[in-house]
Amino acid sequence: MRMRVTPVSLRQRLVMPLLALSAVLSVLIYLSVRIGADRASEATLDAVLGAAALAMAEEMRAGEGGAVVDLSPVTFSMLAAMGEERIFYRVALNGQTLTGYDDLPAPATPPTALSPVYYTVPFRGSELRVAAVSRSLMVDNRASPLTVLLGQTREGQKAISTRLANRAAGLGLLVFLAAVPLSLLAAGSLLRPIATLAEAVGRRGPRDLRPIRHPAPAELAPFVTALNGFIGRLRGTLSQTETFIAEAAHHIRTPLSVMRNEAELALRQTAEEATRARLRSLIRAVDDSARSAGQLLDHATVLFRADQKALAVVDLAAMLAAMVARFTPMAEMKDMTLRLTPADQALPVAGDAVLVEAALRNIIDNAIKYSPQDSDIDLQAQARAGFAVIEVCDRGRGLGGSAVQGLRVRFQRGSNVGDVAGSGLGLTIVDEAATAMGGHFALTEREGGGTCATLSLPLQG
Repeated sequence: MRMRVTPVSLRQRLVMPLLALSAVLSVLIYLSVRIGADRASEATLDAVLGAAALAMAEEMRAGEGGAVVDLSPVTFSMLAAMGEERIFYRVALNGQTLTGYDDLPAPATPPTALSPVYYTVPFRGSELRVAAVSRSLMVDNRASPLTVLLGQTREGQKAISTRLANRAAGLGLLVFLAAVPLSLLAAGSLLRPIATLAEAVGRRGPRDLRPIRHPAPAELAPFVTALNGFIGRLRGTLSQTETFIAEAAHHIRTPLSVMRNEAELALRQTAEEATRARLRSLIRAVDDSARSAGQLLDHATVLFRADQKALAVVDLAAMLAAMVARFTPMAEMKDMTLRLTPADQALPVAGDAVLVEAALRNIIDNAIKYSPQDSDIDLQAQARAGFAVIEVCDRGRGLGGSAVQGLRVRFQRGSNVGDVAGSGLGLTIVDEAATAMGGHFALTEREGGGTCATLSLPLQG
């Protein structure tokens, strides 16, 4: 059984290590300040303590019958300046205590006259820092070693270190607290190019399969390259599918035309009514199949051209007039009249001529197909609010209560046209062509019965 792994967000992957690093830095700041403060204060106090011990040793002199101990107040005033500390001392000649605390421990390493020896020992309930110095005195014409031990408690030093440590802890805490928003800002800054790239891709239409040219950081270049490769493969697959549909529709229409011609020839040569009825049904079926194949071809063409638009300035009014002339014979076969109200001026639009022609052809074909005989179809081209607008209004069956949006769905037809042959692609072709050129398509019920189809495309210039 495979366990489902919950993915961790990139923001969390970025923020958590930054916060962990900030916590480590805060601890290091605290330790550095604490250790540095301890060493600095100890070095300072040792220097003062050593100077005081040397001063005491210098004040010792030889006298008749022994050594003369002269403890100057200046020596102790030096130590008093370091804070409220207790002071212990011991002066020994030849290992015998002359004055001071006889139980004050001597250093493990005997001192020399060159520099004091420092050591820390517990003494009378306190931790004592001791400086030991040595010199020689001529006593009874003989050099005798004189040792001076001067010790001082370090409560003041500990208090100073504690204060500095508390400040270091506060500084570390401030660093960590400041790192939280900074980490979030850093993560947001790092993720912003991804969000910008996603937004640029998200703004594309459903049929926009152009390569991504949006600037991206070098780290995202492999992702963009892979995505462009995928888009290219998808575009190639769609192109192959659309080409197959177009070729299939073309190859279907050719034998259907041959079949219709043969059926018409047989219809003229036979006099048997039952056979003639079957042949007429066959001709109608062939016509329906040819119409469906034609619309499949139109739809494949629209899908392909929507991705590979060849935009140029097209006069929509002139193209409508040419399309009306093409459909006039078909309308006259049903005793219909195509009444065109010409535009007052040219209606230039930035569009694809193939898409415009496919849209107009399907609008007019639908109007003729669903209108009754001896009716009029009104066509008009005009400029309106920055758009070139084509209106085609018939006196057909209307929408029959069907939702306009549903009629634009591929292979979806109205509930009131079941007895009329159709593929359900005509309005889909018109809507997709209009969308590809930045326009829109609308269907409305016509007052008095019928339907009005409106195609609007942005005017050029």
